Amino acid sequence: MWKALHQLAIPERLYGICGRCIAPAALLSALLLVVGCIWGFGYAPADYQQGESYRIMYLHVPAAIWSMGIYASMAIAAFIGLVWQMKMAENAVMAMALPGAVYTFIALVTGSVWGKPMWGTWWVWDARLTSELVLLFLYVGVIALYNAFDDRRLAGRAAGLLVLVGVLNLPIIHFSVQWWNTLHQGSTNMQQTIDPSMRMPLRLTIFGFLFLFITLTLMRLRNIILHQERRRPWVVLLANGKKKEVNS
Repeated sequence: MWKALHQLAIPERLYGICGRCIAPAALLSALLLVVGCIWGFGYAPADYQQGESYRIMYLHVPAAIWSMGIYASMAIAAFIGLVWQMKMAENAVMAMALPGAVYTFIALVTGSVWGKPMWGTWWVWDARLTSELVLLFLYVGVIALYNAFDDRRLAGRAAGLLVLVGVLNLPIIHFSVQWWNTLHQGSTNMQQTIDPSMRMPLRLTIFGFLFLFITLTLMRLRNIILHQERRRPWVVLLANGKKKEVNS
């Protein structure tokens, strides 16, 4: 394990690993999302209570799940970066932050669209929605804090500390429907209780969102590495090699 972490701490090695993983992750994401969305939006039966409006769950549920999953992954990377002083772990935090913010925004917007026909309102300040909004603010705050410092090491540590403090919000989001009386439905073990014809496309979109996040994170991480290591010989050689390919 430690040997693998050491290899990932080398910018040039990590850049190459990311490059090899992008294409497979992108292909998996595209396949899962296309099949899942066509199946869910076009062929899954209407719900006996919610009618056609329930189909927004094929976007809302995956985005909501991974909005928290991404933040938990950021917290793990932030902990590694702070404890073992690994710059690449701090870079991984920032690579994940923007996709996480976008997923959280999608979860909030689609939740509002779903809530309008169900609750009769676009928004209520209940515990689940408010804590999810706080999560969006945490993502934005991490990005803003990182960009507020010229010193990248100091920026990474400050952003990592904020990420670790913000982890306290994750159990609040998850258990909010149990701890407080809210309009948001409680925990229903959706993936086990809904009809299989609805459940399978949901699982496809959940994994599709996961591999889309992986693809975007790897691409962003490569860009961050190139920017930070732009004066290193291997980056100069890489840039010169690409220029020669273009000219030829």
